[in-house]
Amino acid sequence: MTDTPSGIRLDKWLWAARFYKTRSLAKQAVEGGKVHYNGERCKVSKEVQIGASLSIRTGWDSKIVDVIALSNQRRGAPEAAMLYRETDESISAREQLAADRKVLGAAAGALHPERPNKKQRRQIHRFKNINE
Repeated sequence: MTDTPSGIRLDKWLWAARFYKTRSLAKQAVEGGKVHYNGERCKVSKEVQIGASLSIRTGWDSKIVDVIALSNQRRGAPEAAMLYRETDESISAREQLAADRKVLGAAAGALHPERPNKKQRRQIHRFKNINE
């Protein structure tokens, strides 16, 4: 990890911290408003500083992380995890939302039954032919 006094570009830091697979995906996320720097929308070229707070939405999850180190090289996941620290509130909120999604997913199965399998389709066809 290299500490640069002037900071590095936001898209490059997001890529190095392994939030996104490519810099172009990181760029699209920043331009799409999925990344906020210190609570505000920002540009891709924003220079990341140590101590900054980033709000990052990826898929279903939203993370709030504090920048604790800078790097312009993408390395392994354990080293990338040392670039930031997720806030306790963010961790608890993510876990709660995941639990809620799990409960809703189980309930959605009861509301939207699966398509009938082959045996059930045959039974339906037999039933309909008898009543016609």
